[in-house]
Amino acid sequence: MKEKKETDLGKDKLGMLLLKLALPAILAQIINVLYNMVDRMYIGHIPKAGPDALTGVGVTMPVIMAISAFAALVSMGGAPRASIMMGRKDHKQAEKILGNCTMMLIIMAVILTGIFLIWGENILLIFGASEKTIGYALDYMKIYAMGTIFVQLALGLNAFINAQGFAKMGMLTVAIGAIINIILDPILIFQFSLGVKGAALATIISQGISSLWVIYFLTSKKSTLRIKINNLKLDYKIILPCLALGLSPFIMQFTESVISVCFNTSLLKYGGDIAVGSMTILTSVMQFSMLPLQGLTQGAQPIVSFNYGANNIHRVKNTFKLLLKCSLSYSMLLWAIAVFIPDVFVYIFTNDSNLAEHTRWALRVYMAASGIFGIQIACQQTFIAIGNAKTSVFLAILRKIILLIPLIFILPVFISNHTFAVFLAEPIADTIAVSVTATLFYRTYKRLEVSDRHFE
Repeated sequence: MKEKKETDLGKDKLGMLLLKLALPAILAQIINVLYNMVDRMYIGHIPKAGPDALTGVGVTMPVIMAISAFAALVSMGGAPRASIMMGRKDHKQAEKILGNCTMMLIIMAVILTGIFLIWGENILLIFGASEKTIGYALDYMKIYAMGTIFVQLALGLNAFINAQGFAKMGMLTVAIGAIINIILDPILIFQFSLGVKGAALATIISQGISSLWVIYFLTSKKSTLRIKINNLKLDYKIILPCLALGLSPFIMQFTESVISVCFNTSLLKYGGDIAVGSMTILTSVMQFSMLPLQGLTQGAQPIVSFNYGANNIHRVKNTFKLLLKCSLSYSMLLWAIAVFIPDVFVYIFTNDSNLAEHTRWALRVYMAASGIFGIQIACQQTFIAIGNAKTSVFLAILRKIILLIPLIFILPVFISNHTFAVFLAEPIADTIAVSVTATLFYRTYKRLEVSDRHFE
């Protein structure tokens, strides 16, 4: 007998259901951020070597983001499709999707491990490592790369736990890894004098235990969908649609490192170190403050996907409306704080008066359009939840690659205050992207209404 599911995606009241699924997802996002913050905090306090070690590990962040992005490529495409199949009562196909995605995660992990072990030093030098920091960066990355298989399975397969409605179990996966990492970090870094190597070792051990936890759950009777050996053989008819749907979140995550480089190089040219320092704070504020929005969309995804697969279009529409209201309310609150009381964010990260003053006005510019971003994320993630791969990929490319990156370099040509122009690229790109996304989703929503009337 399988354990009773935490939720019934097709019948529970939407308000409570979204809360049940979103709250653990939000907590998991926060725990994951703390996971990385604690790691850096310990590294920064290594005697004598702290600053260089921290800088070296910082250079590895694009590598870590790339590994996470490839996990999202598989999981964020596979999990919604599995939910849709569950809604259609096609349990066999849902388990084939889980099996194929598991094998794809393993294959990607092997390839990525090879790439980073063979060409790691060259990659890190491109990302900004210097003679002083390359040693620390390599020490961290070589060990982290050996644990890529654990990262891929822990992050990738956890999405399939959430997709079944086991949100608390999904949160527990993240919490287990974070707690073990926090415990092991000081022991391995300081007590065993392993320094940066100890931090990397603590990370892969904790991810390894998380991955074992996920695999145990997805092979047990507690899970609705189970990993089965006969489903591990790759079938292009199953895996290719998953990868196509996962392209949007992959692009969103993978391009973060590219955008960070574009912002920093441009700001260093026009505004110097203080502008780059401000950008570091702005990025941290944006990433941390957007966690509740990411958690909301993760909570809504299995509800939308399951009911879309079950042809319960009325419930799909109502879930989207609730998600939109919650997302927009939160993003408007965030905008109000950034514009009217920015010091709430600024002094979390710095007490330096010059940096605080620069960051204060930069925050107001950078987050000028954050109030409407709730529309963007609600619509874009719903496209993914209903399996619309083409539109979700286009929107991911539009905002970051077509709009934001060119604007970072084009606006300073036309605006005399070059630093202001660079920061202005973000709200302009957001405004255009939200307008396009809302227009495309309106057309999709109208088609859903037609389907709803058809199934009444």
